[in-house]
Amino acid sequence: MLMRLDLTQIKRWIPKGSRVLDLGCGDGEFLAELEHELEVSGTGLEIDLHNLSEAVAKGLSVVQQDMDAGLPNFPDNSFDTVVMAHALQVLHRPHRVLEHMVRIGGEAIVTFPNFGHWRCRLYLGLRGRMPVSKVMPYSWYDTPNIHFCTVKDFEHLCDSLDIELIAKDTVGGGSSQILARLWPNAFAVTAIYRLRRRGG
Repeated sequence: MLMRLDLTQIKRWIPKGSRVLDLGCGDGEFLAELEHELEVSGTGLEIDLHNLSEAVAKGLSVVQQDMDAGLPNFPDNSFDTVVMAHALQVLHRPHRVLEHMVRIGGEAIVTFPNFGHWRCRLYLGLRGRMPVSKVMPYSWYDTPNIHFCTVKDFEHLCDSLDIELIAKDTVGGGSSQILARLWPNAFAVTAIYRLRRRGG
C-alpha cells in the first residue's frame, strides 16, 4: 500500500533513534513504520478503541486519551518530535493542542487538509455547497472536520501562539505540485509544517 505523501515528508524530518509521540495514531501503521525504519522510540495516542486495539496488537505503546482534554500527563520536552497528521481540523481546541505539542516535544510536525485550495473555493462558489472530494469525502452534516483551516489561517495562528515555523512543505496533487509550493494557500491540497516553540 502506498504511503500518503504527507507521511513520507514527515519521515524525512524525524531523526533516526529519536523519541516520537504520534497524536491520533489510528491503527498504528505509521508509528510501526517509524519504529521499524528509523528505530524511533515511539508512543501513540488514540481515542478510538478499535484503532487502539489494532495498534497494541502491533506491539506499540499506545495511550488512550482525548487530545482536546489536554495533554498534561506528558512533561515538557519528553519527546524529540510530536506528530499530528490530518487531525488538526477535527479538534475542538486546536490552538491548545498546538501549544502542548511544542511544550512536550523539541519539535512538532503537523499536517492538515488546506480548505483554501482552489477546488474547494470553486466548488463552493459554483455549487453553493460545501465541497466533497477524495481528500474531504464527507458531507457537511456527517464530517468529523469541525475547524476548516487554510494555510494562511494556520500560519497566523502559529504566530499568535509564539510558535516558530522551521520548515513547510505541501502536497499539490498531480501536476500542481510546483504551484502548491509557490502559492500554497490556493494550490496545496495538504499542508505540512515543522514547528517549535519560539526561542526554544
